[in-house]
Order: sequence, then C-alpha cells, then structure tokens
Amino acid sequence: VTDPLSTQRLIHRLQPDWIFHFASESFISPSWDHPHHYMTVNYTGTLNILEGIRTSGKTSTKILIPGSAEEYGEVSEENLPIVPDTPLNPVNPYAVTKIAQDLIGQVYHKSYGLNVIRTRAFNHEGPRRENVFGIPWYAYQIARIEAGKQSKHMEVGYLDDRRNFTHVSDMVRAYYLALNKGKPGELYLIGSDLIYSMKQVLQKLIKLSNKKVNYKIVKSRIRPT
Repeated sequence: VTDPLSTQRLIHRLQPDWIFHFASESFISPSWDHPHHYMTVNYTGTLNILEGIRTSGKTSTKILIPGSAEEYGEVSEENLPIVPDTPLNPVNPYAVTKIAQDLIGQVYHKSYGLNVIRTRAFNHEGPRRENVFGIPWYAYQIARIEAGKQSKHMEVGYLDDRRNFTHVSDMVRAYYLALNKGKPGELYLIGSDLIYSMKQVLQKLIKLSNKKVNYKIVKSRIRPT
C-alpha cells in the first residue's frame, strides 16, 4: 500500500465493492523508534487506497477505515466514558498516524463523496495474537514456565492501565456490520463493558496455571508514555 502506482492499478483492475483496510502497523511500542515508517504505512498507505478508489471510476465502493481508541490517548476522569466527540489527545506516534488516517478518510468523503466508514476500536483479544502484545506475552511466559523453559519470574510492564476488552470474533462482526449497515462519513466506536486493569488480567492468567508464577515489572517493557 505504500506504492501508489501498484495500489491504484490493483483497485482499478479489481473494481471492489467493499474494502476492509487492515494494512497498517498496529504494534504501538516500535512507533517511537520508527515514527516515519508508521506514518508512511498508516497515513500514506491509506491515502494511496483512497486515491485508487477516487480514480477508479467506481464511486459505489465502500471502504472501512479502522481506527484505534489510542487516538484518544490520555483521558481525564471527568471526560469518561469516551464518546466519539471526546477530544483526541495522543501520547504515542502510532496514535498520531491513526488520527491522520482517520481524518484523511473523512476529507475524501467530504471532498469527493467516497463511501468512507470510520471506526475506533478498543482493545480486542483472541487466539493467535502475536506475543509482542500484553496478554499473549503474559500467556506465552506462563506456558514457558509450565514447560520448564523459563524461570518462575515473568517480565511485565505497567499494570495499572484499565482496558476495555472485546473478543476478536465479536470485533470482526462489528467491522462487517459497520460496512454493511453503517452510514458513509460516520464514526463508530467499537468496544464493550468489560473493564479490567492489566494487573487483574495477569492475575487471572496466573490462576489458570498449574505452576507457581511470580512477576516483576521491568523498565524496558514500560512505554515512554
């Protein structure tokens, strides 16, 4: 998607009815080390897709641009619960790229009438998630401890974050419904009422283990913000 010509040629050839745009960098931590790369993939890649649709001659194509709750960033207690109009206050480079992606989608809807539907999803978890993320990282270490391949001390980062969790299969259904039923130009938040701190999640996973497991907070696993 970072190659505008090949992206345009593909869209012109396929003439798609729907596009679910999931081609993005989504792991937050490396965005501090690679902010330019994240902007190139997340913003420029989205722009290339939108240009491909605009120049394809098929104005009926619907495109889902999935954003992230990370766009809201640091939210004070008085601004909870988060709603679509909650001010954006990003605290990492990844979130900035998602805001840019979100807003250019809205620009192409307003300027060219493209059928852009935007979402902002809260945390979602499920099978086969890479262990660079929090919960699978905990589970991966517990599995290694149970297999005797790691000491009984897990390494974790900041644990006091309170997160809103949705199962990935429910998130997929929500994306489908957003594109199938949603109104172009609108923004939809996707989340649940399941609120846990990361410490609570870690403790639940440890209780599932048949081994005694301890954990320690490691500075290298704590994000700058």
